[in-house]
Amino acid sequence: MSNTQLISDLEKIVGARHVLTKPSATRRFRKGFRFGDGPALAVVRPGSLVEMWRSLRACSEAGKIVLMQAANTGLTGGSTPDGDTYDREIVIISTLRVAKIHLIRDGKQVICLPGATLFQLEDMLNPIGRNPHSVIGSSCIGASVFGGVCNNSGGALIHRGPAFTQMTLYAQIDDVGQVHLVNHLGIRLGNDPETILKRIEAGDFRPEDIEDDPTRHCSDHDYQDHVRKIDEETPSRFNADPKRLFESAGGAGKVMIFAVRLDTFPKEKRTTVFYIGTNNPDELAQIRRHILGNFKNLPIEGEYLHREAFDVAEKYGKDMVLSILYLGTSKLPFLFAMKGMFDAFCSRFSFLPRDPSDWIMYLSTKLFPKYLPKRLYDYRSRFEHHLMLKMADDGIDEARSYLSSIFPSAQGACFECTPKEGEKAFLLRFAAAGAAIRYRTIHRREVSDIVALDVALPRNERSWLEHLPDSITSKLIHKLYYGHFFCHVFHQDYVVKKGFDPMEVEHEMWRILDQRHAEYPAEHNVGHLYYAKPSLVSHYRSLDPSNSFNPGIGHTSKLAHWK
Repeated sequence: MSNTQLISDLEKIVGARHVLTKPSATRRFRKGFRFGDGPALAVVRPGSLVEMWRSLRACSEAGKIVLMQAANTGLTGGSTPDGDTYDREIVIISTLRVAKIHLIRDGKQVICLPGATLFQLEDMLNPIGRNPHSVIGSSCIGASVFGGVCNNSGGALIHRGPAFTQMTLYAQIDDVGQVHLVNHLGIRLGNDPETILKRIEAGDFRPEDIEDDPTRHCSDHDYQDHVRKIDEETPSRFNADPKRLFESAGGAGKVMIFAVRLDTFPKEKRTTVFYIGTNNPDELAQIRRHILGNFKNLPIEGEYLHREAFDVAEKYGKDMVLSILYLGTSKLPFLFAMKGMFDAFCSRFSFLPRDPSDWIMYLSTKLFPKYLPKRLYDYRSRFEHHLMLKMADDGIDEARSYLSSIFPSAQGACFECTPKEGEKAFLLRFAAAGAAIRYRTIHRREVSDIVALDVALPRNERSWLEHLPDSITSKLIHKLYYGHFFCHVFHQDYVVKKGFDPMEVEHEMWRILDQRHAEYPAEHNVGHLYYAKPSLVSHYRSLDPSNSFNPGIGHTSKLAHWK
């Protein structure tokens, strides 16, 4: 099939206005949030599950690569093209127009369609007193529900672990290019593919059509027991963990997912944030081991922030924090989309600076005064290491009693946040990852690039703080450390000085991490940055034997049939 014929067929399926072919129109889909870029024959924006199915079949018949994309908020380029070394042309299928969510089991579970976002799910569950698996994390603005499942990401919420389900509806392409629909949702919807897709999109099923399978789960149901095993030599969670690779879960776009079935969780009645500062990292290790080993009630979240990351986030993430404070989280997906469209438009004019929206937002925040509570600035001055501990209900008194017994200490202190202090502390932590990207934009003359690692340390590791040799630190402007402290997953962003090769720096880091028996990546998945480990490669090949979906992921083959 010629490209002209394929484009014509796709336009008939989804409408001409939803098939984008001009580079200026496809730019925001082809270019990743932090990493990833390359050409694409077209971007297709289906408006229904049936249109997704028909688009997939057309692309498969034409012998094209299919790259599934939702919010395009990934940090390792896993949902964008990677250069131009493919043996077939790429069609990106963007799913954001298909964003329905159905509540089932009285809201104890949900069925999410491809474009559904975490914001959308949280808003839907809030009135019935339920929480989604994930809340918005450190970096992904408007992140999709599917992105979490495909990448086993999330895990900031200590009770729930990474995003995971064994009940999905998806399409596979077999080794001879035939497209097959697989219904493992546990919902009786018929046998014809288009009938199944129409019914699940419309919510056309009855309670008696929904089945429970005791061998399949809709969340990582035993994560609390897993993370409490503080003397185990393995990390609590990481992307290549075979335990959490199941069909589309951890599949990184190697199938086309139409629907996922997920658990929801009761909303807490009361929450309190305890803010801990110390100059002795061993104190934080002691707190982690004591709480995981002895507390009846685990924290909701336990987020770490180093002083240097505090400073960069406070300055270069200021617009993000202010946007959430004054506009609310519900506006962020729209603002994020508008930012991409604005930058794509401006890229047509060579005399304009790169990433003009970042410059506008950065400069505009200088008009605003300091925005963090006084006690946070005070702790920033006094302490190098910061831990935000969010407790709920009975766990509040449990934490209050324990923390008052150990603080103040010779090198640390703790205070109980007011609601406003707790909100702003977590917003600062939220802004930390994006702040590194903003720093690079503003200081391009001094910065070569960012090396961004997400690292899972063994559960029994006590010396958790990284110590780099001078041979590496001499190449860096900033070392930014932040992360999910109780599961020992750390985000480590290194701003590399101009004149040094970021890839060489990254490979030096990998050697150090291997010596520490760390697993990486922990939750952002391999994308096109990391090398997929054998367990991931095996999972990808079993899902996609013809290598038609997202080839090259994890530095695997980009060629048809994995040649």
